[in-house]
Amino acid sequence: MANRHRGEIEAEIGGRRRTLVLTLGALAELESAFAASDLVALAQRFGSGHLSARDLLRIIAAGLRGAGEAVSDDEVAAMTVAGGATGYAMIAAELIAATFGEAA
Repeated sequence: MANRHRGEIEAEIGGRRRTLVLTLGALAELESAFAASDLVALAQRFGSGHLSARDLLRIIAAGLRGAGEAVSDDEVAAMTVAGGATGYAMIAAELIAATFGEAA
């Protein structure tokens, strides 16, 4: 079961209930992927409301890896979620909110 106090969420991805968390390592991975200079810049990017499909993929994949899953971005790209594109966006939004606070 996910522990929201640790920034964890649960989501059904690829037909399985999975835990996601943006650990410090996962956040560093995202800083690099998004060329963000620091966590504030990363949070601002996420808060802009302009995330591409590739952005959603990176966020979800980093969250899965942060929770201990050994998955590549390509493997995550092949996974499906209920609700299609909206489902992916909702998972990423919930993960970002659990990491940075509900205002993010």
